[in-house]
Amino acid sequence: MEVVVGRIGKPHGVRGEVTVDVRTDEPERRFAPEARLRAEAPRGSHSTLTTMTVVRSRWHQTTLLVTFAELTDRNSAEAARGIVLHATIDAAETPEDPDEFYDHQLVGLAAYDVDGTLLGEVTGLVHGGAQDLLAVKAVDGRPTLVPFVKELVPEVDVAGGRVVVADRPGLVTPLPEDD
Repeated sequence: MEVVVGRIGKPHGVRGEVTVDVRTDEPERRFAPEARLRAEAPRGSHSTLTTMTVVRSRWHQTTLLVTFAELTDRNSAEAARGIVLHATIDAAETPEDPDEFYDHQLVGLAAYDVDGTLLGEVTGLVHGGAQDLLAVKAVDGRPTLVPFVKELVPEVDVAGGRVVVADRPGLVTPLPEDD
């Protein structure tokens, strides 16, 4: 199974080092030396790279800087701008932090309220700037979004195939009709 782990940004320096827009909660694991990543060039790119090998990575304040074996100078680094990086993971693999989950682990889980009433099914995860949102198809077929925070999703049981949502009117269940 493949997951997106980052996107190459602008060059940093003249020796091929690049900034990476991180799309993983485990950058130290995904950008470790010798990690091989699948490279997907953006539309219109002249890059022919299909895989990239990490030589080293380091943090510069809040920016991840990565040196790839395939990028040897500023020109090659500039040509790689916009490449999306994918890591291959085992479908059974889980993040090291027990409170983190891969998107594919959540899709298909049944969503229940705190009283045990079925609310619907998780259809995906929307990654937002402030927080992630759990996409839930309600039992009546409506698509809903639930902020994926501990206060609103207090329990995630991947092995049990369920999540618990502290539902409120208008979140997953519809607002009561006005009389």
